[in-house]
Amino acid sequence: MDERFATRVEAEPAMPQSPDDAASDEITTAAGTDPLPLCVDLDGTLIKSDTLLDALCTVARVQPSALLRLPAWLLRGKAAVKRELMERAPLDAAHLPYNESLVVYLREQAALGRPLYLTTGADSRLAERVAAHLGIFTGVLASDGATNLTGSRKLERIRSEFAGDGFAYVGNSRADLPLLHAAAQPMLANPTLPLTATLPPQKLAIARVFRDRAPLRKTLRRTVRAHQWAKNVLIFLPLLLAHNLGPAKLLAALLAFFSFSLTASSTYILNDLLDLSSDRAHPTKRRRPLAAGDIPVPAAVALGIALFAAGIALALMLPASFLGWLLVYCIVTLAYSLYCKRVVIVDVIILSALYALRILAGAAATGVPVSDWMAGFAIFFFFSLALVKRFSELENLRARGATQSSGRGYMVHDMEQLRAFGTSSAFASIIVFALYINNPEVRLLYHHAGRLWLMTPLLIGWLSRIWLRASRGQMNEDPVIFALTDPASLLVGIAMFLVALSAAI
Repeated sequence: MDERFATRVEAEPAMPQSPDDAASDEITTAAGTDPLPLCVDLDGTLIKSDTLLDALCTVARVQPSALLRLPAWLLRGKAAVKRELMERAPLDAAHLPYNESLVVYLREQAALGRPLYLTTGADSRLAERVAAHLGIFTGVLASDGATNLTGSRKLERIRSEFAGDGFAYVGNSRADLPLLHAAAQPMLANPTLPLTATLPPQKLAIARVFRDRAPLRKTLRRTVRAHQWAKNVLIFLPLLLAHNLGPAKLLAALLAFFSFSLTASSTYILNDLLDLSSDRAHPTKRRRPLAAGDIPVPAAVALGIALFAAGIALALMLPASFLGWLLVYCIVTLAYSLYCKRVVIVDVIILSALYALRILAGAAATGVPVSDWMAGFAIFFFFSLALVKRFSELENLRARGATQSSGRGYMVHDMEQLRAFGTSSAFASIIVFALYINNPEVRLLYHHAGRLWLMTPLLIGWLSRIWLRASRGQMNEDPVIFALTDPASLLVGIAMFLVALSAAI
């Protein structure tokens, strides 16, 4: 091996790192253009995800019945599976999660005149779209629907292509070991743990390593959407409003909170798997770990199963009615992810119902019934918040010059109607609250029930501010995230708690 292009390094564990750290992991080579053609793998290397699994997730959302044919496709070989999936889910090359540190290097080499080849086991139709999008590759070697171009087959094809002149290769997994051994200049991009565990005894002289991954702790936190657990505080609402805060009740509510949070996180992962393609085309959702390729699909699936199992295990420690509401939540969420999220108005009704289900689950876990007043307020209040979410998405679309939301049934010219629905529903919830204050039963719970009237201007002001900011394009698309990070919203929440406390004592 030419020592000008090879520096011996110990292969460190492939722990995720941010793109800013990528430069520190690269091992510089000699200046100038390398005469060797550079062959680049696609899945896990040039892009941070596996296109086969990406296509499988997309087909599961857009054409789930096609998955019934998967066994028949497998009988024809893996290359046939890739071709069938790619015909039904042609991934958008412009929005794939590229390894930016590798792309920068490849552009530099292409500018110097070095021949670059995209050599991949992915289907040729996708590989050609990727090559066309980047505009830096001399040629493409890929699976063709009959031959799965991986491992030894890929090595044979490369050797026949370059007739023994030698080549450089960039890979990421154990499947790339034959090519890394045969390459005159082996390189790695986001190497997997199985590969890095194999490399030290093999003593490969790795010329360069390209990393582009977010930190593991941050990735896991964002994958489970821990910030969304704040919604599950609604489980405690029946206890608080009934002024029934005994230790046993609080323990049951706490178990229900964690059970619901873990299970909900598993449904978020499922939703992100089904929404991979649309999330990658979204200006903010493309940063989600699955869409960004920071967590592999198999790892996300395993994490989702573990979270669901843990949530159900906790639910079994509570009354059976809580488990029933939890399963209803999962079923409704699945229906929403698979179909209902694309049906106008139905989607926001379901979103508001998911909030109400948390209250019902809390009541079931603690044995405290939900009053008709609470149910009426929750229906109108959460319907308004769900509409804020859709309205702010459309406002952001309009600011970008787009006309229709990706994966949704709404268009920009629906905004005024959504605003009318949302604001009227917001004030309907305030009317329900005002009628509740005048209910004689309230005086049994509050010694100074009249003080609760002080909460009405706080509610009016907060809901009006939410809609005003959404109309100005100043609202995060998720009102819950906005409320948790907005100082004024936090002050309103504290003020309402103090008013309720003063009314009760």
